[in-house]
Amino acid sequence: MSTARTTATSRNGEADAGSERYARPIIALHWLIAIAIIAMLCIGFYMVGLPRGLPFKSDLVNFHKSLGITVFLLVLLRILVRLAYGRPPLPPMRTWQRAAASITQALLYVGMIGMPLTGYLGSSFNKFGTKFWGIALPQWGWDDKHLRGIFFGIHEYLAWIMAAFVILHVLGAMKHQLIDRDGLLRRMWP
Repeated sequence: MSTARTTATSRNGEADAGSERYARPIIALHWLIAIAIIAMLCIGFYMVGLPRGLPFKSDLVNFHKSLGITVFLLVLLRILVRLAYGRPPLPPMRTWQRAAASITQALLYVGMIGMPLTGYLGSSFNKFGTKFWGIALPQWGWDDKHLRGIFFGIHEYLAWIMAAFVILHVLGAMKHQLIDRDGLLRRMWP
């Protein structure tokens, strides 16, 4: 296993507890996925309120589907890269903080995998299917309003959970940066 992490130093030249950095590919994937997820959530919440039949809405839905599948593929790549590079140890923190960080990260991964899968499955149970940047993907279902509603219902539920955990993740990072000042944010900063 490769460990391509670097250690940052504080202003006085000493390494601090949270300064060991993630590998560059993990950092790049983190920020690319983060930006895409925020865009996906904004687009998703916006397009739900648009009336049916708008040509703009169908373009937005197709863009949302393509971006969602792209995020799913990037998340799978991120998991593989993380397995290859590992992750730096967390700085010293209270047990509840360590547990909260682990639970938040696990639930973010559940959302990053569950949302594209439920969106794709929901789209498989309608007559339009899914196009991935213009390429038609296999349709695993048939036109079934009930099944489509189940998968899209789960998809929407996961979107709200995902939005909450993204906010929690950002607040946790800001707490470490502004209150704890333990250098944790530098580990993932480009």
